[in-house]
Amino acid sequence: MTPRPAAETPPQDFETGINQLATIGRLLDHPELARVYVYVCYYGPVTRPQIKNALNIPKTTVYDHVETLERHGVITLGSGRPVEITAEPVRITTDGIMVTPTILHAIALQEVDEDISYFVERHGVGKLAAAIRQAGLHYADQITQRMAADPLEIPTGEAIRIILALKPALAVGQEYDPHFSDIFPEIAGDIEFDADIDVTAPLPDSES
Repeated sequence: MTPRPAAETPPQDFETGINQLATIGRLLDHPELARVYVYVCYYGPVTRPQIKNALNIPKTTVYDHVETLERHGVITLGSGRPVEITAEPVRITTDGIMVTPTILHAIALQEVDEDISYFVERHGVGKLAAAIRQAGLHYADQITQRMAADPLEIPTGEAIRIILALKPALAVGQEYDPHFSDIFPEIAGDIEFDADIDVTAPLPDSES
């Protein structure tokens, strides 16, 4: 039997895919950069002052991160004044893990949540992505917080803390991440949260 020739990936598609992988890798390794991207992705168009005020990070840092994100092609700057910034929701699979804004939001929360920061320091980003899946199962009322410990191979106390810490990322992702159901293909519609979770971002008045 004659082997079927392998389908060739067009060079431009291959280049785009590699660039996307590199960009995702940078976001996974830099939580504050991921935090800026996710904010723009979910609540854009926004301005630099809105990012600064909403995320409470220095003006120079905002400008640096916006420049980096634009250079990597994941945000777009408008031509008007004030400059409005938008971002397309990423969706890419790397090392068997599907990365969407929900995953990047969880990564970004290391900057403001001690439990997530501690978890990543101990177990790494891959385990955090697995924990997001278990958190989804919990908030879909399919498992308890304690039941998440075994598949994650972590102590029960850590499982409980990380499931609770990931709740905001899932709640906001369910509202704003168009790829949310790709992470939870069978249970996305069953995931529910308490009514007291506010997924609306404040957008302060801004100057150019």
